[in-house]
Amino acid sequence: MTVGAWNPEQGQQAADFSIDHKVLASFIELSENQQLEDLNKVLSDDIKSQQAPLMKLSKDVWVKTAESFSDEQVVHLVRFFTLAEMQLSGWEAGGESPVIGLVKALRLRKSPPDKELLLWIKSHSDNRFLPNGAL
Repeated sequence: MTVGAWNPEQGQQAADFSIDHKVLASFIELSENQQLEDLNKVLSDDIKSQQAPLMKLSKDVWVKTAESFSDEQVVHLVRFFTLAEMQLSGWEAGGESPVIGLVKALRLRKSPPDKELLLWIKSHSDNRFLPNGAL
C-alpha cells in the first residue's frame, strides 16, 4: 500500500470539481463487467489523479448526481467507490465517501439497498462510516 501526499488545496479542488457523467458511466461499466478487483491496473494514471476529487464531494452532490442514473447503476457506483477507496491512493474519503450519498439517494427513492449489498460494503471496506455516514 502506498501513502498519498497531503495536498493543502484538496478541499478547494473538490469544491471546484464538476462531475463528468461519462466518467461515471465508465465506472459503472467496470462494475457491470466485474472488473473492480484491481482498479490500479484498470484505470489510467490520468483518471486516478483527475478524478480523485470525486471522493470529497458532498453527500448532497451525490444525491443530486444519482438522479441521472437508474437504481442498478447507482448500486454499481456504490460498488466502484467502495473498492476505489480501498485500492487507490489519494481516494480515501472517510465520512465524505460518495457511497454515503449514493446510498442515501437509493433510500430517498424508496429503493433502499438490500441486505446483501450492505453486507458486501461492510466486507469490502474498512471505512467505519459506510454505508450510512456519521451517526
